[in-house]
Amino acid sequence: MSGVVLGDAKTVSVEYFLNNTPLTKPTYCASLTEALKDIVTSQTALNLGSRGADLQFEGQVTAYSVTPIAISSGTDIAAQNRLSITVNVKFTNTKNEKANFEQPFTRYADFPSSNAINAVEDALIKTINDQLVQDIFNKALINW
Repeated sequence: MSGVVLGDAKTVSVEYFLNNTPLTKPTYCASLTEALKDIVTSQTALNLGSRGADLQFEGQVTAYSVTPIAISSGTDIAAQNRLSITVNVKFTNTKNEKANFEQPFTRYADFPSSNAINAVEDALIKTINDQLVQDIFNKALINW
């Protein structure tokens, strides 16, 4: 990894991520948007701006689900559940069109079924967001 590649870019915009799923926690899109802004501003010298910036992130939450992943032996009861989140991200680099992309990113976190989702959801979201924004940041700004 050779680090952040900005080229001539000086500004970045992160548009509010839209919610396109019925089950997403109401505050999720705001927390994802802020997490992406935080990683970009803390790990680059880019100035945060609005639409028309040199680098532009936008997207939407396309999947947010809790599914059973492990069944307890001898029962039909889930032992583990998984919170999965998928976001579709469009990245535009006005200084280098070859760097543009639009793609989904998916991450998940598992939790014991003995925990209600609303009791662990905030912690799971934090873990998933950390992974998602790192994936997005790496794809957009790291030259592997």
